[in-house]
Amino acid sequence: MSIFARASDIQRAMFFRQPMYVLLYKEAFLNTNELPKNLPASVLCLSGEHTEWVTSHSSIEHQIDLVLGAALPNRPAYRSNPEQTKELQKQITKLLDKGYIRESLSPCAVQVLLVLKKDGPWQMVFDCCAINKITVKYRHPIPRLDDMLDELSGARIFTKIDLKSGYHQIRMR
Repeated sequence: MSIFARASDIQRAMFFRQPMYVLLYKEAFLNTNELPKNLPASVLCLSGEHTEWVTSHSSIEHQIDLVLGAALPNRPAYRSNPEQTKELQKQITKLLDKGYIRESLSPCAVQVLLVLKKDGPWQMVFDCCAINKITVKYRHPIPRLDDMLDELSGARIFTKIDLKSGYHQIRMR
């Protein structure tokens, strides 16, 4: 048994008019113009309904606490060639335009560089080693996978969430 719903599973549930629960994860899209064009009409209709249930921002804001009295790291940026600099600026502009990041007035910054992915495009990565050394470590237990799967017992349809942009969806103070 798979924990992911196949198209045939959903069609079967709809044909036999079985109860079906759908998790529509909209936070990855800033507006409905960004929704994929190949979504079924019923899903597109659902995405416009019940907007009162969906907030534009979570009420939870996160912050990174630093060790009191620790010196803030201030390292120079890594050198890069003109092609990488142009790509880096393009990626930063895209993230700023989407509202995933904002300009900071912080007295320190982490170093950023580009790494070529296996399938070709550049991926932005951050060197947080210096800031991690002065960050207060909070320990929170990770839920056990078998406990989470037990909660799904008896469910007929499962879904998954593509967290491609999930990293940028943690709201910071």
